[in-house]
Amino acid sequence: MFPKAPDHHKPNKPLVPNGLGVVYVIISATYLFLLDFSKVVTFHAQSNVSPASTLAVCILFGGFMGLLDDWMDLRWRYKAFLPILAALPLAALRQGTPTMSTYFWGKINFSAYGMIGELIFYFGVIPLIVTIATNVVNQLGGLNGLETICPSIVLLGLLLGSASGLQVLLYVPLLVFAALAFFNFRGKLFVGNTGSFAIGITIASYAIIANVEQTLVISILPYAANASIILLTFFFTRQKAGVSFDGEKLSSDHRRSLVTFITYRRPLTEKQVVAVISLLMAASTTLALLVEWLSR
Repeated sequence: MFPKAPDHHKPNKPLVPNGLGVVYVIISATYLFLLDFSKVVTFHAQSNVSPASTLAVCILFGGFMGLLDDWMDLRWRYKAFLPILAALPLAALRQGTPTMSTYFWGKINFSAYGMIGELIFYFGVIPLIVTIATNVVNQLGGLNGLETICPSIVLLGLLLGSASGLQVLLYVPLLVFAALAFFNFRGKLFVGNTGSFAIGITIASYAIIANVEQTLVISILPYAANASIILLTFFFTRQKAGVSFDGEKLSSDHRRSLVTFITYRRPLTEKQVVAVISLLMAASTTLALLVEWLSR
């Protein structure tokens, strides 16, 4: 039913079903539309837009974008800017509440700067958050579990850090992606770009819907570090990251990504590398929650 792809970090490179992220997209979107239909989540007070349907639309767009990448192998120039389109329903949802909470500067109200401030928030800040979060999540992958366990940790952190009553939006998406993570970590399936783009947009969209952008930014610090290392290295040296597999362990002779930084002259098994990065993600998410609770 699903196309198969070789697992390059296993002996004999066994073929594994790929693109199972579509399961996450279908179940999550269906659940969110049912929430909207049953009126479990009330409409946004200012914009009168449904948070459930907005998140569902964003997830569907992320899944469609991932399918395009799987079919057409989109260039990074397109993948970098396509998520901006997903910011449009989010801007419509947040209409009337152009505010963002921060720990150091308190609550920033962009409407205090007039029409220009609101335009910056709706068409600058929101698209920037969606674009960066979606792409940095997609960049950290290649090992069984990285594309599923790490986003699940961040999604759980956003759920715990929300104080807006919108947590119900994440109940089923988190459970579905956690189930996919269980099988992905064991090398039984890949979520593909469909799953990684969909979960990336889920993370960014929910943070904007629930107004927990500060929690998002801190939680994805390991993602941001990985993307920065990759982009800076490629910009200055035009070289890409890669790891060697000797049939048992992974190792690298350079430091061009988070994975190669961890395995630099230090052979580790695939599961050990995933565990280290997952712990880093758990640490950053815990820090984000502490900052969020202290700032209330």
